[in-house]
Amino acid sequence: MRITKAVSILLTTGLLALAPGALAGGDKADVNDIGNRKVAHKSIISQEKEIAIGKQYASEIEKQAKMIKDPVVTEYVNRIAQNVARNSDLTIPLTVRVIDSPEINAFALPGGFLFVNSGVVQAADEEDQVAGVIAHEIAHVAARHWASEMTKATLLQYATIPLIFVPMTYPVYMGISSAMNFGIPVAFLKFSRNAEAEADFLGLQYMYKAGYDPSSYVTFFSKVINEERRQPGSVPKVFSDHPPTPDRIIKCQEEIEKILPSRPQYLVTTSEFNDVKARLTTVVASLKKHEQSGPTLEKRAPNDSTQTQTGSDKSTSQGDDNPPVLKRRD
Repeated sequence: MRITKAVSILLTTGLLALAPGALAGGDKADVNDIGNRKVAHKSIISQEKEIAIGKQYASEIEKQAKMIKDPVVTEYVNRIAQNVARNSDLTIPLTVRVIDSPEINAFALPGGFLFVNSGVVQAADEEDQVAGVIAHEIAHVAARHWASEMTKATLLQYATIPLIFVPMTYPVYMGISSAMNFGIPVAFLKFSRNAEAEADFLGLQYMYKAGYDPSSYVTFFSKVINEERRQPGSVPKVFSDHPPTPDRIIKCQEEIEKILPSRPQYLVTTSEFNDVKARLTTVVASLKKHEQSGPTLEKRAPNDSTQTQTGSDKSTSQGDDNPPVLKRRD
């Protein structure tokens, strides 16, 4: 009984240490200290393990999903992401890919593997809106939200069997359910409300540090809400538990006014954004046309060289439209 109580105290202490506000150090509201802050949450999962898991699933996604491979489009999206990453608290390399999907969505797997749907670029009015979506996902990686939440889930699992301690196995990392038809565990893509709020908070700072107007993130938030109202079901189901809400928009606006000093000018968009957006539309249309044009059957032309002769009998090809004729041999 004493052992059980001691274990419960230990687990409670561990969960409190992993709470969203429990950071390793540094003022996460100090924009000038971005890059030197330690915003990553504590976890029993090593960062090396986290990267390895993310790499495995990123490889599976690239095999199963329709990827945009146009070098101009992919290089442009990657450049935006790397610019934001350089102005963030991220401590690991960022790998960026573009998926051919009209859904307004982007997601980052554990270990810094970022996937951006073509629908994000097509729905955005300006480059800073794309940067805002990317900054939010980079914040999830920088704060190690996935590793932290998997750790908390594991500790809670231990709480049900407090006298039996075994190493956390691979299936525990993965979870059971999958999402987005890519075989990605839902736990990779769904975060708690506190984690989403923190990703908003950090993401606004990252795009601000990179020179973008953080208000554009709020603008794009509103666009997602309006799109869902106009066409229910257009927002990915993965957002169903933690959708963009008016409360999150208000909270973002408050944080912008409170911690981000106003600048005389921001990077809003570029002529390159318009060029890439137009090019992406052409690329997507081409891919769709290629998918719709299935294989065709060609009719084989008659071939006189197939004629055979046995004695005085001759068997001549009658053309592909006529069935073969069997003749009795005398």
